Amino acid sequence: MNIMDFNVKKLAADAGTFLSRAVQFTEEKLGQAEKTELDAHLENLLSKAECTKLWTEKIMKQTEVLLQPNPNARIEEFVYEKLDRKAPSRLNNPELLGQYMIDAGNEFGPGTAYGNALIKCGETQRRIGTADRELIQTSAINFLTPLRNFIEGDYKTITKERKLLQNKRLDLDAAKTRLKKAKVAEARAAIWAEEVTKSEQEVRITQSEFDRQAEITRLLLEGISSTHAHHLRCLNDFVEAQMTYYAQCYQYMLDLQKQLGSFPSTFLSNNNQSSSIPVQNVSAPSVLASASASLPSVTNSIVTSGFSELKSSSGSRKARVLYDYDAANSSELSLLADEVITVYSIPGMDSDWLMGERGNQKGKVPITYLELLN
Repeated sequence: MNIMDFNVKKLAADAGTFLSRAVQFTEEKLGQAEKTELDAHLENLLSKAECTKLWTEKIMKQTEVLLQPNPNARIEEFVYEKLDRKAPSRLNNPELLGQYMIDAGNEFGPGTAYGNALIKCGETQRRIGTADRELIQTSAINFLTPLRNFIEGDYKTITKERKLLQNKRLDLDAAKTRLKKAKVAEARAAIWAEEVTKSEQEVRITQSEFDRQAEITRLLLEGISSTHAHHLRCLNDFVEAQMTYYAQCYQYMLDLQKQLGSFPSTFLSNNNQSSSIPVQNVSAPSVLASASASLPSVTNSIVTSGFSELKSSSGSRKARVLYDYDAANSSELSLLADEVITVYSIPGMDSDWLMGERGNQKGKVPITYLELLN
């Protein structure tokens, strides 16, 4: 037998197997043939694997959107990745904004209040942009890559073995169908007994192959629990990367707020106003305080009188902290929003400050961060 004859016979055998499976599958769908059901444990494992694949894909894709909201940039990165080439380095949005601010500040003049503030804001935005790059890089390595490896590696292997299991099941059921028909024909004396024996042997062989493939598939599927444990560790890494990023951004903005709040009265001189007017620090409480100026004057007078009475007396009051506050030096007391502290005034203290106590800790606190309690 030459190679061509062998290939022709192999193709004919494969075609016969495919046709037999197709007929069996069609008859099952039409309810004209029996179907060997998988055991409940294997069915549960298959369902768990499908669920894992579905949600892993959704989480992975949405994480990519979170880290890179620009769809065009994601497509570009995907193309470069498939071409095994490094994508060109470009400024991200915070870095680009920071560069514009710095350029504008230099144009207006670093010696002016506005120009100086723009430069400081721009430098902070660029630091945030750098932190953003680090978040994307860390998340891609520690979170997205393991999830993608599961989809493109482990789950593809599971799919391949599951397809083989499906084919073995169809072969088994087709053999069972032929055996059933052979027994009916034997009862009618239409075929010899050896045909039944041949069909029974075929059923034993296909049953053995089906059982073996079911065991291989089961072992692969039981690895999904290990996959969940691995993805849990990756999720912790992702959360830590986000925590680091947001902590960096918070610290950068806190430092920037203090820098802007320490600017002298040249802010006002840029607007052709008298430099003798005191400038309010740029902070969340001060902004809120200025916004509340539109409220009825009765409310303002009550709040003001409460602090005034406390300053004029030698007593103390309980106060709720409205916002977090980081002490600028050892004479101040750091605060946490919603905590309750004891406050009082001492002679010679600045009108915008009170002394605060929390247990054994004490220090100056700004009154704009406080709400006096009854």
